[in-house]
Amino acid sequence: MKFGFVVPWGDADDVGDLAAAAEDAGWDGLFVWEPVWGVDAWISLGLAAVRTSKIRLGTLLTPPSRRRPWELASQVATVDRLSNGRVTLSVGLGAIDSGFETFGEECDRRVRAELMDECLDVACGLWGGQPFTYDGTHYQVAATEFPTIGNIVQEPRVPIWCVAALGREKSVARALRWDGMIPQVLDDGTVRQPHLDEIAALRASVAEGYDIVVEGTTTEHSPAAYADAGATWWIESMWDAMAEHSPVTAAYDRLMQGPPADSTG
Repeated sequence: MKFGFVVPWGDADDVGDLAAAAEDAGWDGLFVWEPVWGVDAWISLGLAAVRTSKIRLGTLLTPPSRRRPWELASQVATVDRLSNGRVTLSVGLGAIDSGFETFGEECDRRVRAELMDECLDVACGLWGGQPFTYDGTHYQVAATEFPTIGNIVQEPRVPIWCVAALGREKSVARALRWDGMIPQVLDDGTVRQPHLDEIAALRASVAEGYDIVVEGTTTEHSPAAYADAGATWWIESMWDAMAEHSPVTAAYDRLMQGPPADSTG
């Protein structure tokens, strides 16, 4: 199992500092969330890329439905080059209460799913190089000879993790198109983390090498138990720190303690 940390709050410069601290303390990855309005996730990750050399960097998560595919593809590719191939793109429909309606973003779940699928198709197509054309319901792309730096370091492309609601066939099938799944369970309208038996069942149904990503806190869950069940990444989260006087300091203190100790390594 590998261990990542998602930054609860901080400016771009803070993310750079936290990424360096995470690398020094032995973490495998540092992730940021992508807001509708606020600190730019990819500028933050770009800064983190030049302050580190080994740690994996990415979003947790990016809602592609509100992104222009070519702009997202450009940002991800730029950070992939800056980091020499250490980027992971995590995607999902996003939480509409985070500002979707306020800023006029698409809120319909079905349409957001369509936009996400097409956005990822276009991004992957652009990473593959020109000539590239696309004729979708929401996006159309014509081949261009305009010079650009669009190459990525990782082959065949940047790894993509996708949120999936276990038990919902379309949601799971969408995530299985990509390189990893961030599984969730919907119970009576609320979202919860999968139980160990649900992770084990998922592990038995997917190919070897496919990432299963679990987010949580060690005060509530055992990373080692999730590793035994088949999860490949543990993402430490401390969203409660957003209510503290200095969320950045709280995040730094946790990072310097190192990854969870009760791990299988």
